[in-house]
Amino acid sequence: NHMKLKLAVVTLWAEDVRRTADFYREVLGLTLLTVDRGRPHFDLGGAYLVILAGTPHKVEGTRFPVLAFAVDDLEAAIHQLESHGVALPWGVEQDTDSRWVMFDDPAGNLLEIAQFGNRHHA
Repeated sequence: NHMKLKLAVVTLWAEDVRRTADFYREVLGLTLLTVDRGRPHFDLGGAYLVILAGTPHKVEGTRFPVLAFAVDDLEAAIHQLESHGVALPWGVEQDTDSRWVMFDDPAGNLLEIAQFGNRHHA
């Protein structure tokens, strides 16, 4: 008997919940579904991203994101981020089949936006 698990909720913490929620809505373009008891709930394609008041979880000395998003057009995503003043400290990184950028949200959560399949113009 195998469990058939499906992603339901991703939780991030932020000291300034409103500012962080505005970032996810305005910069990343996520749809705000509801605010329940001061906790914004965003649509992650059938799952929720919930932002709670608190200190973000950071692992010092690592660059592994807490949340990664896939896009079809990394250049368009980079333009959107840069037009909102988001710093991309490591620039565009790549391996044999993907390209990505990493950045912090306003709360300090490390995020990634990746394009898989290396569909880009050299």
